[in-house]
Amino acid sequence: MAESKNNVVTHGLSGKVGDLLVFSQRNGKTVVSKAPKERTGELSDKQKAHKLKFQKAVLYAKAALADPIKSQMYETQSDSSKGITTYNVAVADLLNAPDIEKIDLSGYSGNPGELIKITAIDDFQVIAVTVKIENADGTLVEQGNAVDNGAEWIYTATASNADLAGDKITVQATDNPDNMTELTQNL
Repeated sequence: MAESKNNVVTHGLSGKVGDLLVFSQRNGKTVVSKAPKERTGELSDKQKAHKLKFQKAVLYAKAALADPIKSQMYETQSDSSKGITTYNVAVADLLNAPDIEKIDLSGYSGNPGELIKITAIDDFQVIAVTVKIENADGTLVEQGNAVDNGAEWIYTATASNADLAGDKITVQATDNPDNMTELTQNL
């Protein structure tokens, strides 16, 4: 990749030149690229959904930057030396829902006080994890919030559950923009 230093002609240049070139500024450097071609044809349903999601992310990021608390929260993850702005962090947070990597049921046999451990991660922050335990017939045994211990989320059972056969445990993880991921595991 060629690099031009101290070029007085292109320094600070921004915009489109005819239908050939586009000049833009990134991290204090002038970037020259080929002008994009205009899209032809109808967008597919997946493309429309992605476009809508990205528009939602842009609106969320603008609102987050207008909120001093959220703006400061996202500022902690920005890195201007790498071109990662507070705005970029907020957009990415909405675009990426949390992942539930593991539900550890080894400490749960249906007794109150037993623990269910959940590993949930997000590109920015998981703010809540809820657990719901249902019997095989769909009746609710219990539900509640897990507690973050720094490495994983811990749910402490509160109800007695004598028959675990066919029971299912549903875990939901939520992040700041209210993206929610759900994972169900059968016993």
